[in-house]
Amino acid sequence: MKILLNVIGCLAVVLAILGVFLPLLPTTPFLLLASACFMRGSDRMHRWLRHHPVFGEYLRNFEDKRALPLRAKVLSLTMLWPSMLYSIYLVRPILLKGMLLAIAIGVTVMILRMKTLDGVDEE
Repeated sequence: MKILLNVIGCLAVVLAILGVFLPLLPTTPFLLLASACFMRGSDRMHRWLRHHPVFGEYLRNFEDKRALPLRAKVLSLTMLWPSMLYSIYLVRPILLKGMLLAIAIGVTVMILRMKTLDGVDEE
């Protein structure tokens, strides 16, 4: 089981890295999936991910403090809504439009309910 978790974790890290460069591929869900898999599959890989120069601080803030920097909140919401509204415009089935809207609202509520880090908390 640990091998499977580590394989899924590695795949999720690759997708998270791709998400940094591809605008419609989300980084955060894959990063959180990788962390969850490594937490149960490999202490060494989980430590590596939590101390990664790019993802580490973001992941530690999310896991330990349940908080995001204001910049991350603003960037997330400004990327979320235009892409979701465009997707809602493109799809035809009304049920799918409703599902996309519900997802966007749910993600927005989650982001806004998380604590906001200030400069002192980010260290």
